[in-house]
Amino acid sequence: MSTEPSTSTGPTPSTTAPEPAAPPPRRWWALCVLGLAQLMIMLDGTVVNVALPSLQQQLHLSDGDRPWVLTSYTLAFGGLLLLAGRIADHAGRRRVFVTGLAGFALASAAGGAAPTAGVLFAARAAQGACAALLAASALALVTTTFPDLRERRRALAVFGALGGAGASLGVVLGGLLTQWLGWRWCLLVNVPIALLALARAGCVDAGREERPAGRLDVAGAVLGCGGLTALVYSASQAESDGWTSPLVLGTLAAGAVLLTAFGVRQTRSAAPLLPPRLLRDRRRVAALVAGAVMMSAQLCVALFLTYHLQSVMGWSAVASGLGFLPISVVTTATATQLSTRLLPRLGPRTMMTAGLTLAATGLFLLSRLTPDDDYATGVLPALVVFGLGMGTGFLAMMTAATADVPAHDSGIASAALNTAQQTGGSLGSAVFNTVAAGAASGFHGSAQAATLHGFTAAVRWPLGALLLGAALALAFGGRRQERA
Repeated sequence: MSTEPSTSTGPTPSTTAPEPAAPPPRRWWALCVLGLAQLMIMLDGTVVNVALPSLQQQLHLSDGDRPWVLTSYTLAFGGLLLLAGRIADHAGRRRVFVTGLAGFALASAAGGAAPTAGVLFAARAAQGACAALLAASALALVTTTFPDLRERRRALAVFGALGGAGASLGVVLGGLLTQWLGWRWCLLVNVPIALLALARAGCVDAGREERPAGRLDVAGAVLGCGGLTALVYSASQAESDGWTSPLVLGTLAAGAVLLTAFGVRQTRSAAPLLPPRLLRDRRRVAALVAGAVMMSAQLCVALFLTYHLQSVMGWSAVASGLGFLPISVVTTATATQLSTRLLPRLGPRTMMTAGLTLAATGLFLLSRLTPDDDYATGVLPALVVFGLGMGTGFLAMMTAATADVPAHDSGIASAALNTAQQTGGSLGSAVFNTVAAGAASGFHGSAQAATLHGFTAAVRWPLGALLLGAALALAFGGRRQERA
């Protein structure tokens, strides 16, 4: 009997309408899972801040040890991002994503149950390492899951908006959890989120993943991760020791030397950790700069508002957290409703330039605040303008950073963007803190007026960085407009 398939001419679903590779509902379920991971990463970066006073008291931390609750997380996260991106490309992005989710849940549970400061620091470092795996693989999975440009814009808009919302939600949730349930729940809250994402991780389909040729560049990983770790550490120490302390200057110099050696290594390696070809695209470089200054500005605004609403305006921690919500609402609405429509017409260069300029305008409005200004007429307009800028710039920045990237480099391209954001945020917030403290200490007046003066003076630094980023986006953002 013949084994050839039937040649019947009758219409069948398979011959009249090709079946799509991945049904749309499955793709959008996958986005929900990836977005949950992004939300959790950004949430964890801020949710612990409000709990620091009660955490310090219960675990008997000294003032010198207290910053390590945050530093142990940021060091592991920022230092391991590039390595995590290349691991995702070599080992498989979905596999790395699931591993990161499981590890993050375990580390969060360990941190929430930590009996001593040492256990807590170790758990926070493990959280940071797993967050690096998640951040490097999640954005890459978004870009490969949505090959259609129109759908990809929507997916990136939602993904970026969830990240921005997570940072603001962390402040609100941190206040509520600390006040009602205790500081341990600021860490334990990640466990159900991670488990929910794990339960639906089967929706995430990486397809046929192309793997890069050659082995992992171990020497490049040591140089790159060491240099980034030194930079993040120097920024965290500068907040307490000052930029002129020998420790800060020494780690800054060490970081610069290691990163220089890393750059030289990448040009000579047969299988570089960060392929130089990715940085030959001027649009991508402009997007990386935009990501760095946007994250820096976002963290500076969070710090500004936390102190202004509580120290100057006398709000409670919970009320102050709710005061952050306009940024999340405006950023999310702008990214998902406005940017997705304007980006195909205007292109990434125009959108990045406009977003960075709008964000700078919001910071300028914050710099004009006085102790007599109320929230509705003083703070809120600045937050709305700043949120408009963030929502306008986020989608364009992520689109430019991941455009025209070969599939086997999508993990490292995503990690490069996250590295730029993390490093820019760490350095920018440290500079902001130092300038604000110096300006406040030299001001003659009430404590509230001195606090506000310090922050309004320090705002000029992230404001200037945003304008510099806008100029670079305008000059190097490319001329070609992306068409759907």
